[in-house]
Amino acid sequence: MAEKPKLYYFNGRGRMESIRWLLAAAGVEFEEEFLETREQYENLLKDGFLLFQQVPMVEIDGMRLVQTRAILSYIAAKHNLYGKNLKERALIDMYVEGTTELMGIIRVHYRLPPEEKEKNLTLTIERATKRYFPVYEKVLKDNGQHFLLGNQLTWADIQLIEAILMVEEKDPTILSLFPFLQAFKARVGAVPTIKKFLEPGSQRKPPHDETLLETTKRVFNRK
Repeated sequence: MAEKPKLYYFNGRGRMESIRWLLAAAGVEFEEEFLETREQYENLLKDGFLLFQQVPMVEIDGMRLVQTRAILSYIAAKHNLYGKNLKERALIDMYVEGTTELMGIIRVHYRLPPEEKEKNLTLTIERATKRYFPVYEKVLKDNGQHFLLGNQLTWADIQLIEAILMVEEKDPTILSLFPFLQAFKARVGAVPTIKKFLEPGSQRKPPHDETLLETTKRVFNRK
């Protein structure tokens, strides 16, 4: 029996959360080692495991993969979540890049000083409702599709529901003008592996807090 993938990151969302989502959606059990001290990070550097001196890092199939996009694309391809041909992969990449950009705006929120948090919240809502969600709404509406690529669940769908839930934490009414995304959210959330990941006690992480911020500062020697 193959060993479970092992994830090296902080005990929080960050760039690792999309990897957790994808593994969970694929029905893959995984282990985690949480970085809490500077020594842990320096040991990974000394052993040459962090190719670009950054986490996340995932041990999988005898490899130590770094760089979030490389990890995600490998997992997606391995578990048939990356389309059936180059055209479908290009579409998946396009949709994924959009949700990645949106989630990037949200991720910086917890690191901002109080006076900038409201501005970031306004930007998040504006970008979600004016730039990103209308695109996915139109794709679903125009093509009458269950998912972004017809009837097949892909990496793009998994990352889209992750992004939707992240924005809903900021504004629970965000989907009120997007009926197709509302139906999409319910449909994807009912996929057994995803439903399990959304239940309490899963390895899904809560929103960032000050404890996580202090941990990252300690590990990276940031002030």
